[in-house]
Amino acid sequence: MSLDPDIRDNEEAKRYELTVDGETAVIIYNPVAGGRLITETLVPVALEGRGIASRMARHILADLKAKGLVVLPTCPFFSGYLKKHPEYADQVHPTYRAMLGL
Repeated sequence: MSLDPDIRDNEEAKRYELTVDGETAVIIYNPVAGGRLITETLVPVALEGRGIASRMARHILADLKAKGLVVLPTCPFFSGYLKKHPEYADQVHPTYRAMLGL
């Protein structure tokens, strides 16, 4: 997994951002001890159906792995992404892994 150079971790706003065609998609998080609680994914209507959220999820998982952090997904999109991609199960906090059936 490699990091996507177009995706920015805006630590001050506590969100990852990707701007495409003048529109910005975001995935919001809260830092927690040893990980990031992923709370919401927002993709503008103009960008829907283009794989933007999945692209961001891949980047976030690579970023957190590189930082030695786990993901705690409460966002429905992110939880669904992890269910479809069980290869990332080792990056999910054990409690959330059990909740998602990973």
